[in-house]
Amino acid sequence: MRVVAWNIRAGGGVRADAIARQLARWQADVVALSEFRATPPSVRLAARLDAHGLTHQLATCDPRTMRRNALLLASRWPMRRIRLRAAPRDRCRWLLAVVDAPVPLVIGAMHVPNRVTRRKYPFLDAVLGCVRRWRLGPALLIGDTNSGRRGLDEQVPGFNLREEGWIDALAACGWADAFRHLRVEARAYTWYSPNGRNGFRIDQAFVNAPLLAQLKDAAYTWGGAASRGRRDRLSDHAALLVDLAES
Repeated sequence: MRVVAWNIRAGGGVRADAIARQLARWQADVVALSEFRATPPSVRLAARLDAHGLTHQLATCDPRTMRRNALLLASRWPMRRIRLRAAPRDRCRWLLAVVDAPVPLVIGAMHVPNRVTRRKYPFLDAVLGCVRRWRLGPALLIGDTNSGRRGLDEQVPGFNLREEGWIDALAACGWADAFRHLRVEARAYTWYSPNGRNGFRIDQAFVNAPLLAQLKDAAYTWGGAASRGRRDRLSDHAALLVDLAES
């Protein structure tokens, strides 16, 4: 079973069809897209995913505006949305669902706001509150967290103690950073600053203890654009591919 998380940048725009083709090449079973929107390109992208077999879809778009960043979960198997009392209040950026895969699990898609919004730390605290009360079995929380470990997930200083502490607190609750669990000291960057062109690993997947034994791989890729010399041709973020055993 392959789960792909990808921040597609501003709804996909003219890249939407190419993004859909890339997701099909990756043979995703579940897709979690950040910066999905209610715009025509995003709607077209969702339709393309449906045509590729990801027919069960949930989205968090705000009907009052087409351009607000939201999330899309698309799956080969039926899904049922879950709402937790402790969940982040930013409903467009948090989506939790049971996926009726061969081995059912819960997938939580998230897109954590930037610091400048002043919504970042309440969001992180709410996610932590959810995992501390977790009673829903095997689960994967995945997406753009705008967070990372100091000195390890950054080329220049960008993360702070609170963001690193959030990752440590998740680990203390039994939620492992999938990539770091498999590659303890590996360097990988999923987004580059537009001015300094410095890299940061801000896209992660956290696997809880009941699911950890099924984790086979977690890797980043830039959508096949590297061969053309443009890693950001399809998005300014790398995609995260998480492979899980089905038994």
